[in-house]
Amino acid sequence: MAGPYYAKDLRQSELLSIGRHREEAHIWTLKVGELTYNKFDSAPPSTIQHHPLQRKKLVVSRRTINISIFTMAIKSLEIRPLSIPSTSAVDFGVEIHNVDLENLTEDDFDLIQNAVYKSHIAVIKNQAGLSPKAQYELTKRFDPTTDNYGHGKTLNAKRSVLHPDLKTIPHQPQVQVIGNGYYDEYEGLKNITLKHPHHKKFHQDAILEEDDLNATRFFRWHMDAALYALNPPKITSLMAVKVPEGRRQTLRYDDGTGEEMDVPLGTTAFVSGQNMYRILSEEDKKFVREAKVEYAAHPYIWMSPAKSRSDGLGMLSEGLELPNSELPPINEKDIKILPMCYKNPVTGNLALQIHPSAVKAIHLPNGEIMTDLKEVRDLIHRLQRPGISPQHVYPHDWVEGDLVLFNNQGVLHTVVGAFTPEEKRLFRQCNMASNEGVLGPDGKRY
Repeated sequence: MAGPYYAKDLRQSELLSIGRHREEAHIWTLKVGELTYNKFDSAPPSTIQHHPLQRKKLVVSRRTINISIFTMAIKSLEIRPLSIPSTSAVDFGVEIHNVDLENLTEDDFDLIQNAVYKSHIAVIKNQAGLSPKAQYELTKRFDPTTDNYGHGKTLNAKRSVLHPDLKTIPHQPQVQVIGNGYYDEYEGLKNITLKHPHHKKFHQDAILEEDDLNATRFFRWHMDAALYALNPPKITSLMAVKVPEGRRQTLRYDDGTGEEMDVPLGTTAFVSGQNMYRILSEEDKKFVREAKVEYAAHPYIWMSPAKSRSDGLGMLSEGLELPNSELPPINEKDIKILPMCYKNPVTGNLALQIHPSAVKAIHLPNGEIMTDLKEVRDLIHRLQRPGISPQHVYPHDWVEGDLVLFNNQGVLHTVVGAFTPEEKRLFRQCNMASNEGVLGPDGKRY
């Protein structure tokens, strides 16, 4: 192995990134500031030599190294649990520090991938400079054979409930922009006005206007998935570019339970499907391991006239869904019938993973099909509702530069919050429809 090397004329806190070592050729890529040195073995380039005033040894490694004239510290990728209040039952999620996602080594990616599948959510800090291209490349790395946005062309359908919420980055179509406020320009998008989803547009009833800025609700619990023609994405990445500061809100369930939470403005709330499964009765666990859900064709258009429950966990049944005759053409082979539980590909643990708003029928273990929509929705709600009680919810307190990676086949999430027009929020979202089906409890792909 080459080295040790010595640093010359490095400014204080100058970042030096060491590229991946190719053992068979002994090739290293060394970056010092804006300079790059390639292809050297036992001897360093002439520009990297011993300096009599510094005498700071530079040992080549796969890690990121901060070099100062007076100090040198090796900063390895660091993974730590999220800071969770003692009153919370949340047992998932990690923070990741000291990682350069633009120059990610295989070793560090393996650590991140393992953390996401074991902890479901990974908050990678201090990524304000991350480009949309690098965000896309990182997300794709979890599922290299795929390349198409997870919702396909759903965004182009003006009747879709998703249509108002996202705008596509022209030069990176797998990455969407979401948020609140007006922007002259962002990543090729010109004169855009973003509107944060508000529950009054989707729920049957709304919080009173005079309480609107102090109180809020879960908007719509979901996983990111087209649920028709395309397989659910494995991973979603969310990047906080602009975050409003200061205000907090009371999140109300408004479902007769009296439950509520204190949350930061514009939080994204997460719950674990693994926990949702774990707290079921043994009888219900057996049922969800064996039953399947059938999703509606073109579900986000189908549900568009209907209204949601006040807890954001599924729709009310008032007969308002669009009939098939008013939907785009339907290919029966594209209708998704998926397990209620997904198996984690790393841990083998089961997660109760159902998009409650899009379900149309339940395929029972005995072969019968439950098609009464109210009964279907009531059953799904009974199974999932305990898992969204306050003690099981993680409301992320966003900081600009946070990049959150989450196991889209192991958690449900929802936007939260009510904004004034002046409060600006800008996020980037990336997920891609997988080329393979979800992993069921029986180990088969669906």
